[in-house]
Amino acid sequence: MTSLAPKVGFVSLGCPKALVDSERIITKLRSDGYDISPNYDAADVVVVNTCGFLDSARDESLEAIGEAMAENGRVIVTGCLGAEEERIREVHPDVLAITGPHQYEDVVQAVHKHVPPRQDPFEALVPDTGIRLTPRHYAYLKISEGCNNTCSFCIIPDLRGKLASRPIGNVLREAERLAAAGVKELLVISQDTSAYGLDIKYAESEWRGKQIPARFYDLASALGELGIWVRMHYVYPYPHVDNVIPLMAENKILPYLDIPFQHASPAVLKRMRRPAHQEKTLERVLSWRKTCPDLAIRSTFIVGFPGETEENFTELLDWLKAARLNHVGCFKYENVDGARSNTLDGHVPEDIKTERYGRLMETQQAISASILNEKVGRTLPVLIDTIEEDVAIGRTFADAPEIDGSVIFKNAGNLKQGDVTNAEITAADAYDLHAVIAQ
Repeated sequence: MTSLAPKVGFVSLGCPKALVDSERIITKLRSDGYDISPNYDAADVVVVNTCGFLDSARDESLEAIGEAMAENGRVIVTGCLGAEEERIREVHPDVLAITGPHQYEDVVQAVHKHVPPRQDPFEALVPDTGIRLTPRHYAYLKISEGCNNTCSFCIIPDLRGKLASRPIGNVLREAERLAAAGVKELLVISQDTSAYGLDIKYAESEWRGKQIPARFYDLASALGELGIWVRMHYVYPYPHVDNVIPLMAENKILPYLDIPFQHASPAVLKRMRRPAHQEKTLERVLSWRKTCPDLAIRSTFIVGFPGETEENFTELLDWLKAARLNHVGCFKYENVDGARSNTLDGHVPEDIKTERYGRLMETQQAISASILNEKVGRTLPVLIDTIEEDVAIGRTFADAPEIDGSVIFKNAGNLKQGDVTNAEITAADAYDLHAVIAQ
């Protein structure tokens, strides 16, 4: 019967939040009796889940739609760029349907319309955890949609709407099912993780016989009961984040925070209209490290924001040297259609943006290398991601998959994907650690 099932090709672009959207759509399609095709040729229709945050991401999405049209010809578009139907149809007028972000039912209905499902859907083939696009040993756990912030460079609230938190009972039961299915690491994601529950007034839900409020701390504490790695992403440095740091010090959740600081100069942060920009973030970071010395922090920064002076940029470099973040990504500012920052004065020339980008990354590379060198000689738990011949590649608590560094074992021994092993760190380079299995 499977060979008779209509097949859907799937292209998923953008951030982990979009990947979770893709997982939800694919799960529903599989339960409706569709197979997922690994290539264009075998697909009866192709769904392209797009990104539309930056112009470069929009260009990549339009290119992916074009490739799917050229290779298959029957294409349904969804995701963030789907909110701009006219822009898509200007370039690709013959796509079958266009839906916006997290409009799961609309995507499925479009597939049903153009490739009707067969009778007797294969519900038994869909696991309780749904279809996931990550390896078996880790999974993304999306706790909310949308965002209430009004950052001047960002159009995410326009694309995905205001904050809409999931009931905490639903989140925890999903996490529990994932852990029972063998997931070793949960990566908690949203647009603003530390604002979780604000829109639903921190409503309580029942879980394991207790009433749990939908608050960032209570979510972290409950997830810490599952006995697996829990990693927090997209956390804004609001004061109540302080309360979660002791959970990290007690190894209830991983001592890791992904915080989009974006800049350190108060003047630039004010122009960016960043939430909590008035908070003394450096003092907060240093205080967190007193409570949890192993705390790893990753962040992203924008250089060349309109009005950024050399003095502002120097403030950022000085802040980085004092904060000593483990992992840093950097973007050169670019205008985004519909963003308020486009109309600000003082746009920075491209050559200066490039020069500042280079200086920031050079500064951070030295900081990251120093932090990694401090781990040489330590024994740390490592989660194994891949085995390539006799080489095993994994991650410590300080490294998120696909974006941070790795731990490399030259002799994999009996290690398997998804194992957690104790590793003796023997060497470090600019981004990765090298290790042997601890005896």
